[in-house]
Amino acid sequence: MKAVCLLSGGMDSSTLAYQARHDGYDILALHFTYGQRTEEKERECAKRIARHLNALEFLDVDLGYLKMAGGSSLTDPAMKVQSHDETGEGIPDTYVPFRNANLLSVATSFAEARGADAIFIGVQSSDYSGYPDCRPEFIDAFQKVITLGTRPGAGITLKTPFVALNKTEILKIGLAMKVPYEDTWSCYTDNEVACRTCSSCHFRLEAFRQAGEQDPIPYR
Repeated sequence: MKAVCLLSGGMDSSTLAYQARHDGYDILALHFTYGQRTEEKERECAKRIARHLNALEFLDVDLGYLKMAGGSSLTDPAMKVQSHDETGEGIPDTYVPFRNANLLSVATSFAEARGADAIFIGVQSSDYSGYPDCRPEFIDAFQKVITLGTRPGAGITLKTPFVALNKTEILKIGLAMKVPYEDTWSCYTDNEVACRTCSSCHFRLEAFRQAGEQDPIPYR
């Protein structure tokens, strides 16, 4: 079996790719750059994880038009990445408008062209409290798009094994599979030393704390 794995180089997507391999799939790694602040570090980490997994391919796709469209602090240097907000109200400034639909569209093309059986995306419960394109309803709707928009018999299944899990639960799964978290990156703002204050750093650090483990990447 073959699976296209959306591999950002972050903690969740790397664990996801290891889960796909554990489930018996050969990995077709799919990475995206779209003008995000840490694209250099993310690409480096994604390539390392793909090598660890002996991925059949590593496809790096440039979606620069998402930066041109703007509307996110990840891609617009004029916008500041906000520190983590405990209230968690509203749509985070790091939301990239309709990003996952764009990523999954490319993933579907890649999967169909390679005869892959599945597409793995690492959406999880803490994401869809703020990101509308991480909700289970969105995933269900996109599965219908895949089924309707691919050739008869393609049979591509969109898999989200972490959709009902929080970050700590995902981390514990990854630790059991010996995911090399030192080769992953989650910070939204910096490429060398993680900022510690953005929401991605916050949730990652909290997951390691709750798991009783030391995060191996450097922080300010």
